[in-house]
Amino acid sequence: MFLLPLSLCFSLQLLRKRHIGNDIVTIVFQEPGALPFTPKNIRSHFQHVFVIVKVHNPCTENVCYSVAVSRSKDVPPFGPPIPKGVTFPKSAVFRDFLLAKVINGENAAHKSEKFRAMATRTRQEYLKDLAENFASTATVDSAVKFSFITLGAKKKERIKPRKDAHLQSVGAVTWSVVARDFGQSADVECLLGISNEFIVLVEEESKNVVFNCSCRDVIGWTSGVMSIKIFYERGECVMFSVQDSCGEDIREIVQRLETVTRGCETVEMTLRRNSLGQLGFHVNFEGIVADVEAFGYAWKAGLRQGSRLVEICKVAVATLTHEQMIDLLRTSVTVKVVVIQPYDDGAPRRGCSELYRIPMVEYKLDSEGTPCEYKTPFRRNTTWHRVPTTPAGQPLQRGSPTQCPERGQCQPILQHSQASIPRSTSFDRKLPDSS
Repeated sequence: MFLLPLSLCFSLQLLRKRHIGNDIVTIVFQEPGALPFTPKNIRSHFQHVFVIVKVHNPCTENVCYSVAVSRSKDVPPFGPPIPKGVTFPKSAVFRDFLLAKVINGENAAHKSEKFRAMATRTRQEYLKDLAENFASTATVDSAVKFSFITLGAKKKERIKPRKDAHLQSVGAVTWSVVARDFGQSADVECLLGISNEFIVLVEEESKNVVFNCSCRDVIGWTSGVMSIKIFYERGECVMFSVQDSCGEDIREIVQRLETVTRGCETVEMTLRRNSLGQLGFHVNFEGIVADVEAFGYAWKAGLRQGSRLVEICKVAVATLTHEQMIDLLRTSVTVKVVVIQPYDDGAPRRGCSELYRIPMVEYKLDSEGTPCEYKTPFRRNTTWHRVPTTPAGQPLQRGSPTQCPERGQCQPILQHSQASIPRSTSFDRKLPDSS
């Protein structure tokens, strides 16, 4: 009690009683040999919880404390519970336990009937004082929408929503399109949905999914005034157009693709031949440019190492073998190609499924007849990696993690049928001088 104010002039010690009586939770500390504490010794309208802490073996290394709690009848029980017959050693754990007990005790006291009635009465008095002494006589113009009282302050400008904010959403954004089914030479009315993970075409009449692919497989697109062609995986494509008077939808679709994919707009180039009839670049079996003659006609046209050819003279590269691709480039009088530019670091654009599939299907026999697996990274790497063999001398069969038995059930609407990737003997096989 020596921490409380002491007045020798007043025998009632009202200052001490004022500090103690206005608390909800009171901690009573008892020395050894003190008389048992009873709440009847202190009369107060606020005190509802007493926490009694008694010390044992004070001023020694074996000092410890026992704790007891006394509460009013209308205060509900609160934790943490006190183990029966247990003393607490002097430690930070005991300090945290006592602090939690006191805080929970005050929260429980506020739930009692007396405190709830007092709190309700106090709030009513505050609201009454606010209505009587701080009410304004100004009128609100109900003709103006969202009109507020402005006491001479500057009118806040209306916030305009960001344009095309829906194109940044996580969920799917849909458009009505007409997809071209080249297998049946017919147009199909569909709904195009592009989320942050998938691109889906749903036929409006049958409600069937006619095409779907992952956004990570999209490598580029060619957009026109009223139509767009999306390239994915190894250069396969799906083509669709928008409804009449909906040309703005193409811009929105392109903006959505730029947001959720790593693809880019394709570039159409017309390539010239030099005096020897050569185009001045080399392409591998995937349609990826492996090398470009510096300052040649192809280089001046914008073709760079890592660029990906997806169309040669209106023919999809995904449908051609390496030999057919080379023959088309060699024999065409006018060579027009559609190119997907590489990333900023020069790496070619690949679909996610292609990255997992291509290194696992290329095999070849070396000069000694030993089966080897051919790795095909973009940078020049002609290393042959030996792989385990079966007793019969055949290479082990290796499946692709992206191949699925159900893959054929969701065939996309493609311009051309999908062709298998041929086995190439060189990553960047150069063309003969006559090409």
